[in-house]
Order: sequence, then structure tokens, then C-alpha cells
Amino acid sequence: MILLQNMAARKPTKQELADAVHLTIEDIIGPDLKVLFCGINPGLYSGATGLHFARPGNRFWKVLYGAGFTDRLLDPSEEAELLDSGYGITCFVERTTARADELSKEEFIAGGKILLEKLDLFKPKMLGVLGLGAYRTAFDRPKARVGLQEEKVGNTGIWLLPNPSGLNANYQLTDFIELFSELKTTVE
Repeated sequence: MILLQNMAARKPTKQELADAVHLTIEDIIGPDLKVLFCGINPGLYSGATGLHFARPGNRFWKVLYGAGFTDRLLDPSEEAELLDSGYGITCFVERTTARADELSKEEFIAGGKILLEKLDLFKPKMLGVLGLGAYRTAFDRPKARVGLQEEKVGNTGIWLLPNPSGLNANYQLTDFIELFSELKTTVE
């Protein structure tokens, strides 16, 4: 892990980013979490560093702090600290790509099945899905909207959130913080 932390302290080279295609990142997961956050898949920057939401423009860590999930702004290299607070991270699709649109419908469906197995095994209180399109595709819910969903997986509730990628211009940081704060209030 020390190597990965050192990698996070510097920007990956173009070659490291190119070499990151199709790599995977370990889940940050454990039993009985308050929220298991589920991203779409790791981007190249995350693949190169081995850390979730590592790209500097991604707002995930700022939003977690702003919404009160963490008591300080965590660096991606400190992602394991989330477990101490009752939060974890996984993805629909494990492989790294430059863009989410490089993933197929079949990959999302297969990833949804794996996600259901993780929910059954680890039993988080809430699944926080970070990507409407990924959820809609994986679970054939084309009309799903942001917020708490009616369906559950066992006792695990499902809360849909927009993807915090810096590429998602539909939501500003304050919008994300407001939406994530609603989830935080629900699980506390």
C-alpha cells in the first residue's frame, strides 16, 4: 500500500495511464456498513494509482466531507479510513477504462449480479449508487430517479446519486453535497 500512497502523491505519467487500461481496484468493503457506495467503474487515473475516485477533478471526496460522512477531507490514499466510519466502496464493473461509455450493457448486467452477491454477503444498511445510467442498465430500471428507491435487496435500501465525476456538468458541488446529505440523514 505504501507504493500506492506514493503514487497518489504524484500525477501518473501518460504511460502509466495507458498501462492502467483493464486493471482492477480492490473494494473497500466490510460487513454491516452504513453505506456501500457503488461507482460505475475505475477510470484510468484510479487504475494507475490503485485508488478509488483518485482523479483530482472527481468530487467524491469533497462531497463526502461536505455532507458529513467524514470529519475531514480525505485524500484518495486514505480511502481505507472509510471503513472505520462505516462506509465502503465498490463498482459495478471492475475493469478500468478511459470512459464509462466503453462498457457494455452485458458488463453492467453481470456487474449488477455480482453487486447483489456482495450485498447479500456484507449486508450494508444502504447501497449508494453513484451513477443513474449504470443502475438503470444493470437492473433494467429505465425510469429510476435520484433518491431512495422503493425496492430493497434483503434489508439493504438503495439510494441513487449522480456520478461525482468532474465530467458530470449537470450537478455542481453544492448540489452533490445536498443530495449526499439527504442520504447521510437517512442512514444515521
